[in-house]
Amino acid sequence: MSNEKKQSVTVKPWEHAKASEGSAADPLAARFVASLDYDTRLYKQDIAGSIAHAEMLHAQNLLTDDDLAAIKQGLAEIESEIDAKGDAWSGWNIELEDVHMCVEAALVAKIGDPGRKLHTGRSRNDQVALDLKMWIASAYHEIDKKHTALIESFVSLAEKDGEIVMPSYTHLQRAQPIVVGGELMAWVAAIDRAQQRLAALVHSYPENPLGSGAIAGSSLPLDRTHTAAALNVGSPSTSSIDGTASRDAGIDFVYALSMTAMTLSRWAEQWIIYASTEFSFIKLDDLYTTGSSMMPQKQNPDMLELVRGKVAGVYGQLVALLTMTKGITVGYNRDLQEDKRFIFAAYDAVCDCLDMAANIVKTTRFKDETIAAKLNEGFLDATSLAEYLVNRGVPFRTSHQIVGTLVRKCQAENLTELSNLSIEDMTAACSEFNVTFDQDVYDWLTPQNVVKRYQSSGNSGLPGFHEQLAHWKNVLANDAE
Repeated sequence: MSNEKKQSVTVKPWEHAKASEGSAADPLAARFVASLDYDTRLYKQDIAGSIAHAEMLHAQNLLTDDDLAAIKQGLAEIESEIDAKGDAWSGWNIELEDVHMCVEAALVAKIGDPGRKLHTGRSRNDQVALDLKMWIASAYHEIDKKHTALIESFVSLAEKDGEIVMPSYTHLQRAQPIVVGGELMAWVAAIDRAQQRLAALVHSYPENPLGSGAIAGSSLPLDRTHTAAALNVGSPSTSSIDGTASRDAGIDFVYALSMTAMTLSRWAEQWIIYASTEFSFIKLDDLYTTGSSMMPQKQNPDMLELVRGKVAGVYGQLVALLTMTKGITVGYNRDLQEDKRFIFAAYDAVCDCLDMAANIVKTTRFKDETIAAKLNEGFLDATSLAEYLVNRGVPFRTSHQIVGTLVRKCQAENLTELSNLSIEDMTAACSEFNVTFDQDVYDWLTPQNVVKRYQSSGNSGLPGFHEQLAHWKNVLANDAE
């Protein structure tokens, strides 16, 4: 290769207005402006966009048949090389700053002038906007599968342990009796909502930025609908300025990831508490606990704690994106190069957390005997007793007051359960309300009875759990088809 040919490949092709090498002459400047340490993962999207762009240029008589054939063949070879070698691909060159220029330089080295024609009517500004949009769409499909896998893990655990009766908690205080499956279905509902949020936000920007150029468009007869149809990325963006500089899709993507991370963090906190000696509701698999360097007996829920901890980083990526974009002008600014660093980091962290959560859920069991040993503490059936009275025509506020009186009576007599009271005790304690109790009151008492009596839609007792479990099994079966 001649020196002139070599120079045309390696010198930054956007620095021709400078008499010197520009930023390439300063190693710090070259490293400072480069994004190759994180944007190489866009290579498939970059190549797909380039092929669509080349086909459009050919349709508009801006490339010959031979040009198009050479470009497509060269890009296919480059993609195969990167597939095989990854980060070790010889075409990664920090002087060329990013994935786009590295791929283009490698193409020019392979095919010569046809490769130099590829950038006709295109800027890195609209090129990267397209690549990022396509990457988010691809990433969404991968993380969507991970949400589904986690839901499957919860459903599987619910099938095994779902009928165990346990306390529910508000304010971290015992509330009403539920079944384990009722709580597991709550996590399924939350994960499903996070999954649907991602789908809604990812698909809320159906626009193709390619063809916007650097900012103002092009005087060449570009057919933006051609590339839009070829890439299935929506219609051309209505504004070339906004098309190159908007990162709303990326911000919304990371917001949705943050909400998933928040849900996982709440679940991790719940199970950290449940795994403690004080609760001992669940047994975590040894794979997902760690010991102490000093205390031999410890089995710490480190994986759950790290799921909880990693949400801070995901929140940080969202705040970084919002902060980065708040002060830039309406057109493209180089600040936006950093967007991918934040987006990729948030995505990677949430993917890892979803995978870890699915593994933990699949290998965890609820401890029926331990839960049952203290199940009757805390008067979990108090609300049920109030509803018993409502069914006998007593206004709810009066019922609430009556049951509160009975709870105080139990506490004064060191009784742990409302069912320890006799019919006579109940009637005597509430004589001022002119209320009587019958033997059937005991059918409304004890957690085991209460979880069978829930009737309202979506309840977390046995009827609601069975209905929700059947629903989710059906959903998963249909998704698998």
